[in-house]
This record gives sequence, C-alpha cells and structure tokens, in this order.
Amino acid sequence: MDTLKISRTPTKSDAIDRFLPPECQLSMEPSRLDWHPAGEPSSAPVKATLLFRRSLILVGTALLTIAGGYEMYGVVKVGGVTLLEAMLLAFFLALLAWIAFSFMSAAVGFFVLLTRRQSGLAIDRTGAVPELSSRTAMLLPTYNEDPHDLMARLRAMYESVAATGHGAHFDWFLLSDTTDPDIWAHEEVAFIALRRACGGHRLFYRHRPENTARKSGNIAEWIRRFGAAYEHMIVLDADSLMSGDTIVRLVHAMEVNPTVALIQTQPVIVNARSLFGRLQQFAGRVYGPIIASGSAWWHGSEGNYWGHNAIIRVRAFAEEAGLPELPGRKPFGGHILSHDFVEAALMRRGGWSIYMAPALGGSFEEVPPSILDFAARDRRWCQGNVQHLAVLPARGLHWVSRLHLLTGIGSYITAPMWLIFLILGLLISLQAHFIRPEYFPKGFSLFPTWPQQDPVLAAWVFAATMGLLVVPKLLAYLALVSQREERVSFAGSIRVLGGILSETLLAALIAPSMMILQSRAVAEILLGRDSGWQVQRRSGSEVAHNEIFRKLAAPTFCGLLMGLSAFAVSLPLLLWMSPVITGLVLAVPLGFLTSRRSNPARLFATPEDMHPPPVVLRANELAGSARIEATGALQQFRHDAELLRCHLESLPRISKRKFGKVDVPLATARMKIEQCDTFDEAVGWLDGSEVRAVLNNAAVLQHVVGLRSLTQK
Repeated sequence: MDTLKISRTPTKSDAIDRFLPPECQLSMEPSRLDWHPAGEPSSAPVKATLLFRRSLILVGTALLTIAGGYEMYGVVKVGGVTLLEAMLLAFFLALLAWIAFSFMSAAVGFFVLLTRRQSGLAIDRTGAVPELSSRTAMLLPTYNEDPHDLMARLRAMYESVAATGHGAHFDWFLLSDTTDPDIWAHEEVAFIALRRACGGHRLFYRHRPENTARKSGNIAEWIRRFGAAYEHMIVLDADSLMSGDTIVRLVHAMEVNPTVALIQTQPVIVNARSLFGRLQQFAGRVYGPIIASGSAWWHGSEGNYWGHNAIIRVRAFAEEAGLPELPGRKPFGGHILSHDFVEAALMRRGGWSIYMAPALGGSFEEVPPSILDFAARDRRWCQGNVQHLAVLPARGLHWVSRLHLLTGIGSYITAPMWLIFLILGLLISLQAHFIRPEYFPKGFSLFPTWPQQDPVLAAWVFAATMGLLVVPKLLAYLALVSQREERVSFAGSIRVLGGILSETLLAALIAPSMMILQSRAVAEILLGRDSGWQVQRRSGSEVAHNEIFRKLAAPTFCGLLMGLSAFAVSLPLLLWMSPVITGLVLAVPLGFLTSRRSNPARLFATPEDMHPPPVVLRANELAGSARIEATGALQQFRHDAELLRCHLESLPRISKRKFGKVDVPLATARMKIEQCDTFDEAVGWLDGSEVRAVLNNAAVLQHVVGLRSLTQK
C-alpha cells in the first residue's frame, strides 16, 4: 500500500501558511486557595466615596429586609408561630434579602443614568480613535460550533479592527476544543478560506487534542505557549461580536491604567429570532443598563468578569488566575466550570484592579433560542456556581469578590428556595384545613388558641415584595425615555412601555417553569450528577416537539399537583396561587410559543434590530453567504493537499516512548486500517473517536489518505 508523504520541515515559502506563530511561552501555575503571600487586599484604604456607596447598598438591603421580615412576622404571629410558619418566615427573609439587594443596585443605577454620571472605568467613546503601542491577542475559543458562522463573526471583527488603522497591533487566534472530527476538518477548511479572503497572516488556528478543563484550560494552554508575546488578550465566546472601535478603546484604556487587570464590557444581545430570544434581547437592552450601571457604581475596582467580551492583562492573568483542581469527585470537585468569577477574584487578590465599562458599547452576544436551551446552559452554570462554595473560604479574597461568588451561588439556590417557600405555604394551608386544631392546649388557658393568619397584612406584604421586583423595570423605562437618543432608537416611549408590560407578563408565566427546572438542576448536583458539556444550540436551530413535551412534563405535573392541593383547601387559595399554577400548567404551550420565530419589527424590537451596528450587519451578511461544502474529515484531507499539509504542520510532535498509556481509539484504528485494502473501507469501518485519534496522529493519517480508493482497484 502506498503512503502519502508530507514533509514536516517548513520552508520559507510555506511558513506563512502555518496555522500558528512561533511559540513564546509564559509560565502559568495553579493558584493556591489555602494561602496567598499578599494577604488581604481589603486591608488597603478604601476611598470615602466608595465606602459610602457600598454602605448605601448594604444598609438599604438590610433595612428593606428587616422591614419586610417584621411585616411578615405580623402575618404569621397571630395565634402563635408554628414550626412550619417559622420555616416559612426564615425562607421569606432570605429571599427578600436577595430581592432587596437587586432592587438597591437597580435603584442606584437609575440615578446614575438619570444624572448622566460615569460608572465603572471612564473610557472616552466619542473622541478620535487613540493610538496604540502594545500587542493584543484576540482569543476565540470554540467547541463543536458551526464553522461557517464562526468564521463570519471572526472576519467581521477582523475587518472592523482593520478599518480603525490599528490592525497591526492585533493577532487573532481561533482556539478549537472541537471533538467532532468532521467539524474539526471543516474548521480548518473554513479557516484557510478566511485567511485567503482577509489576505492577512495575523490569523491563527490551534486545535487541542484533549479539551482538559474546558474553556479555562483552553485559555491557559494558549497563555503557556504564546502568552509572553502579548500585553493583553480579549477573550470572546463563539457567539461574541465586538466593534473595532470598542476593541481599540479597550486596549488604550489598559495602556493608560497599568494597575488594571481586566475591563468587562456589557454585551448587548443581538440576532434573536425566536420569541424567547427576543424577550431576553428586549429585557437585556431595556433593564440591563440600570443594573450594570448600578453594579459598576459600587463595585469600583472590585468588579467582576463574565467570561467573555472582556480585555485582560496577560501577565496579571498568568501570575494570579491559574485555576486549581478542586478536591473530590464531580460535580463538586474537579475542574472549575464557572471560571470567570474565580479568575477575577484571584486577580483582585493579587492587588490588580477589575473594572466594568457599562457605557462603552460596541459589545454583542447571542442568546439561547428556547426555554430548554436556556435551561441546559443554566444547568452547566449552576454546577459551576455551586462549586464556588469550595472557593469562598479561599485565603486573601476581597470581601466584594466573595460577595460576587455568593451572588452567583444565590442566583441558582434561590430557585429551590422559592419552591420550598411555596410548598411550605401550601402545607400550612392544608394543615389548617384538614387537621383539627387544638383550641385548648395542655395547661391553664383563659382563652382558646385560634390558628389563623392576617390575610389583609399578607396581601400588603405580597404587594410590597412584587413592587421590589416590578419597580426596577419602571425605573429602567424612565431612564430610557429620559434620554432622547435612546427613546428615538426604540421607536418611541409608548412602544417601549407596551413591550415592558408584555415582557413582564410573559416572564411571569415562564418564571415558574424555570424555577422547577433550576430546582431540579440543583437537586441533581447535590445528588452527585455531573452536567457534562453539551454543544449549545444557536438561535437558528429549531426545538423538536417531543423534546418540549418530554422536558416540560415535570413543570406541568407540579402545576397540576399544586392546583389540586390549593383547590382542596379553598377557591381563594387557588386564586391566590394562580399566577404560579398557570405558568406551570401552561409550560408546554409556552415552550412551543416561545421557541417559534418572531418578527423583529414587532413589539420587542430593539435598536440593534432596526439599525444593526456595522459589525453585526457584516457578520450576518457573511453568515448568509454561500457555505463551503463539507464532507467527512478523512475525505477532506484526502482531496485537499494544502489542507493536509497545514494540518500536519499544526500537530504537536509526539515523542516515542517504549512504555506509556495506551491510546485505545488510536490502537483500534490502527488495527482496523491494517485490515483494510482501500480508503473507502477504512472510512466505513472507523467510528468517530477513532477518526479523531487518526487526525491527531500524523503517521496514521498519512497512511489512511494514501490508501487506494475503490475506483483504483
């Protein structure tokens, strides 16, 4: 059998075609959580202004919680507080504190926007594009994504940066963790086409044989191999987009602020096509500014990191943000899934500043297209945030960093807390209805004990709690309409108000189902079930009907059970709980409705729908262009000599060892290939894991593509 020989020694003519630049290694070791030489960063003096801001948030949260708790105690104290009522009160206090904390940040954000004050790191977004003196790497990690759409976004950003005149200061790295061999081959084909189209050699591609530690491991591996050549890196997601102007201004801000390790932008959701996606896009665009502005106002230099669309100082990240592997088994142990919060906390522990820049603009992302896709992503994030319980006791963390970790944990454990709160309320009602009360308990008593609650006061407490949830939306509306440019971009204040009312209604109906799905996720994690790493469905994909029925059956069943329990007590209780019960019973119809495509010109249209930013418009134009025909991985390499050469050049050199761990898929692939007379036989016999192993081994790959085809027999 003939074997196709490809030289692995690069020549001067083909050096520019190699997928990667020369390595420039930088050390990055895992940080210790039990010790840090710098001590507590919080011991550094805090400015009086920042101290006042944080005190306002925390004291306001405490006062609202105490006031609400006192009124709730007044509801249950009539006739004495039973064990169930005491538990109900405890859960109410915890949940109210969570709501009050969010309310205070939003209220502050409203006043920040109303007074046109700058929050977070001040970055000029209107002046001339500044000059740059540093080198920055643009990192785009990917995992089994559609290569065509991925390259469209990458090219749109590349062209946008080049248009600023500063393209020479940026190198672009597509960092693939793709496990599907066909997608891997398609990525390389699309990448070569991208390089040709852009006519530049600052575009690079790297594929990892093993996706250890997922995205955080992907970034860390790049730093160890290439990080020393760059001052900064901008980390993106597969669905990220950033304008060239924003990218250049971020780099300039890092250059003039040498103590800053990270600047986080506020991504705006774009390209939502389903009703569920448009709800999130509209809500993020309307409510996001007051939330982000309020958070940046009191976070100061102790900001947070959301994992993408942020610029990071490479040296600070390498020195401080190496993630340790948590002890124990999954899901609590192992590699940290939600790495971003932890990386920001570790860099702040090392004395670096972390800032948000909510007013900068020019930062975009996409969103899951359905309730089920949102829940699947949430399941992975939930496990990652629950893991933060092991990070909270780490030595030397700033107290605000610990608060970020706590809020991440709280964003998921509040779902089962709400469920338990509702169940406790039902149990109390069922107990009062079906269990005969003991009017004259043991001991001397002049008067009987009447088991009752104050329904009028309960209604007031409920209304006040709902007010804390709804008022921030109204404040966001007022902040938006107070700015003429924003008001006009949304096509008028009346339309925005209609959108807010409709979004509030639909969100209220969806929330109970999300409560059940998140509660289930927390329960699975506590029982030791790992979430794995699923490929995220993008906005253009459709959800199968049987999947909606199967996965939303649990919320529907819970709604029916709650409804029957409430009806068994009384009709007023059923009416009282009807918002939650209705949302659960309608889970499946809502799943169908919200996963369907929605007209962008209707109620939930945002400025980015009506007047897409140039980088978004260009990415969508490229995504709509003709796709490169993709065949199987081995077929691609057999028929494209340039692709095969570039692929072989990109593979790491494997040192031959006499003894070592056996690569089982590679071993079985070798055995199968040795028994095949033709290329077609080999392709038909190898499974996905074996093809992937072959693609990672230069000698075996060359042997396979050199086999004769059936037509050559």
